[in-house]
Amino acid sequence: MKTQNEKYRRLCSLIGEKGAVAVAFSGGVDSSLLCAAAFDALGSKALAVTIVSPMLPASEAADAERIAGLIGIEHVLLRSSDIEADVAPNPVDRCYYCKKHEFGAIIDYAKTRAINTVLDGSNADDEGDYRPGLRAIAELGVISPLREVGLTKAEIRALSKERSLPVWDKPAFACLASRIPYGETIDTAKLAEIEKAEAILTATGFRQVRVRRHSVRGGALARIEAAPEERSKLFDTALLDVLSKKIKEVGFLYVAFELSGYETGSMNAALKGIKPEGTRGKL
Repeated sequence: MKTQNEKYRRLCSLIGEKGAVAVAFSGGVDSSLLCAAAFDALGSKALAVTIVSPMLPASEAADAERIAGLIGIEHVLLRSSDIEADVAPNPVDRCYYCKKHEFGAIIDYAKTRAINTVLDGSNADDEGDYRPGLRAIAELGVISPLREVGLTKAEIRALSKERSLPVWDKPAFACLASRIPYGETIDTAKLAEIEKAEAILTATGFRQVRVRRHSVRGGALARIEAAPEERSKLFDTALLDVLSKKIKEVGFLYVAFELSGYETGSMNAALKGIKPEGTRGKL
């Protein structure tokens, strides 16, 4: 079995064979290591591209700029203020349509720079989860070299730490739309409420946290998911009063706490027994 460093060398070799690449860069752990490898392999022929849309918090865009600067890779921000018509209804395969648009935009931009290869940061652990976005990536011909060389999330974090990338222990992140139940329309106002509510929680000291937005009669409910080890912070009644007040001020009618804590893709629990149109295989 190959070590993580052997996998990294293979990663750089695979990227180097492409001659020039554009990396879809979110500023997260996976795409940061991928950018570092692309820069190691190709130097100025490697480009990082970040899609800045209502789905991405401003703090994540700022992180992407900071990390790209530390790596030394050229970084481009492609800005969009729209939520596409096939994404807004929030179908169960929303991620498929969203990735189609985002990676399509990156591919189009890369071509203006005479770059024919686009890379994404999917890793070897992404195979077993419900990720319709992977189908879109495959259809567009986007390459996932971290997955190809078999790098797992744990190995990516370890390699990132070795390279002194400050995101090596960054909590997992997903786009803001993942906080809204499937079938409920996505709009910029809802996304802004979620972004502000999560910013309140992170400013209070939470690291791994989500605010799931549920529409209720008369308004919206903010369902807070905190990492299991961070749940005890919410046992402070004075803090609860402060958080409730602040989160309601950004637009929520009710504020609730998920007792079981944060779980990746918790909104997918509603998909049991549902097979979305156009999605292949099991959910």
